[in-house]
Amino acid sequence: MSNLSPSSLISRPQTTSSQLRLLVLSNGHGEDVIARSILKELQQFPEPPEIFALPIVGEGKAYQDSGIPLIGSVQNMPSGGFVYMDGKELIRDVKGGLLQLTWKQIQAVRKWVKIQKKTCNKTAILAVGDIVPLIFAWMSGANYSFMGTAKTEYYVRDEAGLLERQDKGTKWEHFSGSIYHPWEKWLMTRRRCKAVFPRDTLTTQILKKWKKIRAFDLGNPMMDGLESRLPSHRFYKADLQKKEIERPLVITLLPGSRPPEAYKNWETMMIGISSLMALFQEPNFTGHTSGKVIFFGAIAPGLDIEELRTSIENQGWKPHSEAPLDIPGANLITFKQKDEYIVLSQNSYNEALHLGDLAIAMAGTATEQFVGLGKPAITIPGKGPQFNPGFAEAQSRLLGSSIILVEQAADIAKEVSTLLEDPDKFHIASQEGIKRMGKPGAAKRIAECIMERFG
Repeated sequence: MSNLSPSSLISRPQTTSSQLRLLVLSNGHGEDVIARSILKELQQFPEPPEIFALPIVGEGKAYQDSGIPLIGSVQNMPSGGFVYMDGKELIRDVKGGLLQLTWKQIQAVRKWVKIQKKTCNKTAILAVGDIVPLIFAWMSGANYSFMGTAKTEYYVRDEAGLLERQDKGTKWEHFSGSIYHPWEKWLMTRRRCKAVFPRDTLTTQILKKWKKIRAFDLGNPMMDGLESRLPSHRFYKADLQKKEIERPLVITLLPGSRPPEAYKNWETMMIGISSLMALFQEPNFTGHTSGKVIFFGAIAPGLDIEELRTSIENQGWKPHSEAPLDIPGANLITFKQKDEYIVLSQNSYNEALHLGDLAIAMAGTATEQFVGLGKPAITIPGKGPQFNPGFAEAQSRLLGSSIILVEQAADIAKEVSTLLEDPDKFHIASQEGIKRMGKPGAAKRIAECIMERFG
């Protein structure tokens, strides 16, 4: 556990400062990264705010890597941040000190605000995630804004109306007319809540029905920071149509980032790859004309590549010296079997998203970012704690037709065949992902709104 004193991180000027001081609260690694993208844009202003952070879940590596000072106590919990998905995980976290940690963090936030109010006339909080940082922000006594990353109306409805669900208990999810419950909306209607940033247009439209909620439709920062190292001119050659026919089919593999779950996901995905290998060898398969297929694995830096290598070689793949992809600065590990390749990289995440024609995915944020770039993904439920059947089903509602959820890995071949042989279905899936995830640039738009509302 790290315990940092709020007062020890702040130099106290003798006069009252007019510079905005902003405390960011977030509850999860993904939320930390989203918050960091907004903070980077805030730091570009001529008079940027003085920024502090408190990661409620985990140790806030995303903040520490960016040089943003932390306040209060931070600690990794046994659940890894997925406490809300499993009652057993909650029990483990409570035994691991969750309640004591939460109380210390609330006290740290209140103390931070109290100190700032004595020396600064512009103090605000940005809460990123779900109701937990939102409650912290409300309890602080300061003005606050809320970036809602955990909830979207797409979980319960689309533009045509409510989704048909077999489980009668699902009515609880929107019993008050919104995916956000009355107590969450109450926190958003408080006078000190100056701005709410929903993650998509549909959610913003629903929240605006409550007049006191200051909801702004500025997009989803998850689609920011995905620029690729690949030269853009490669996509605009004179013989583009010929190159498109000849180029290999690239299937991006997204197994998730947390061990040991990611290793189990990889084993499941290897079964799906075997089914695809059989499909591509069929003489009557016409889904891809070049015949060359590359499975491109975007492997998180925290995973042990050797565990994946063993799994690959056990399936008959052989190490290959030459990579079939040309990515500047990439560290690529290549395997080959017949005319197919498996390429692994731990430093080419953005390139894996951009190069993929479709994905086999068992991840949260990575799957959403992939379909947000206009590519369909096929997902397989895992055994958790993150990518379990409940999470996978909810994600398929969130992302609509851009996601194809299969029950077993062996079913992947059938779905890939349908996608590749039906351009219309492929196009519809692509457009759906773009619509639901939004266009890049949200972090900058949110930063501008924060400065306008608080600075």
